[in-house]
Amino acid sequence: MSEQNTAAAQDRPELRKAMQEIVDAGFAGVQLRVNDELGEWTGSAGVSELGMTAKPPTDGHFRVGSVTKTFVATVVLRLVAEDRLGLEDLVADHLPELGLDRRITVRMMLQHTSGLFNCTGEFSADGTVEPGVVAGFGKEWADHQFVTYRPEELVRGALAKPARFEPGTSWSYSNTNYVLARLLIEKVTGRPLPEETHRLILGPLGLTGTVLPETREDIPEPHAHGYFGYDDAGQWKVVDTTRFNPSWASAAGDMISTARDLHTFFSALNGGRLLPSELLAEMRDPDPTMGYGLGVFVEELEGGGTVLHHNGGFWGWGALMYSTPDGAKTLTGSLTSGDVEMDLPTMAGTFEKVKQTLVKAVFA
Repeated sequence: MSEQNTAAAQDRPELRKAMQEIVDAGFAGVQLRVNDELGEWTGSAGVSELGMTAKPPTDGHFRVGSVTKTFVATVVLRLVAEDRLGLEDLVADHLPELGLDRRITVRMMLQHTSGLFNCTGEFSADGTVEPGVVAGFGKEWADHQFVTYRPEELVRGALAKPARFEPGTSWSYSNTNYVLARLLIEKVTGRPLPEETHRLILGPLGLTGTVLPETREDIPEPHAHGYFGYDDAGQWKVVDTTRFNPSWASAAGDMISTARDLHTFFSALNGGRLLPSELLAEMRDPDPTMGYGLGVFVEELEGGGTVLHHNGGFWGWGALMYSTPDGAKTLTGSLTSGDVEMDLPTMAGTFEKVKQTLVKAVFA
């Protein structure tokens, strides 16, 4: 890369402006990494910890939430490439002990078209919430943030609820699908998901900053702090969610990573280094409802062009992972919420605006 491009990569005022807008909107901090034709750029804004002045580390670890799903889907598709699974296999044939609907295929599981109830709770269009298997919201979650849940417990609890629809007839985002994917991977391989993920992805790509913590509460240094605010009998309370037991999300969202590792992974995946071309095409063939493929969203930009992405959210944490179809340009990073009083719909709306601002700045 020329000296001119190196300098340009180091000076991205549009990204610094977007990061400051994120902080001004009420988030505690943000760290970003962009890899594109100008080179590699990193930056952060806000604070790493409330009450302190240090910015979030640009090489910091963070909880990636549902970005985990793209890793899990890639593991499943690698097993398909090894002829140990098929996308049209019936999941019940591999996991007969669960009593699954025998129409649910591996493809439906990865694409959220299985109809399975969401083990972490269902949000309705009118704003109502049907509680899930785990303690999911507000004070209830804060009081249970160190509880251990077993993957089988999450799946069986979801199966005890009525299905959302008949398999393959609609689309609904359900964390249960990816907890089920974990059980499937472990049944087919005879090895724990962390081992298979290391064998197929982390090891070959050298992703030393990525961790599947299972029930472990800590997060590796360096890291920022995440915060979760909730109403408790009319009082707004804020708890530090840097340490908690992520087993309530399991393989649907428990992973810890870094912006560099997410860039390396997503660039390699979209660049064709992890999957055969025919399986990468299957992964990026979206259901028309929300543009969801197999563990990845496919989004057409207003000004033209396509981006692949999967973002993630935890109480206190948000994660971003975007790429062009060839893997040549990526945007990865993390947001941490602070102590500003915002209810869940407001926080979700703010996060969506933030994402769109960053995507326009990088990909437009």
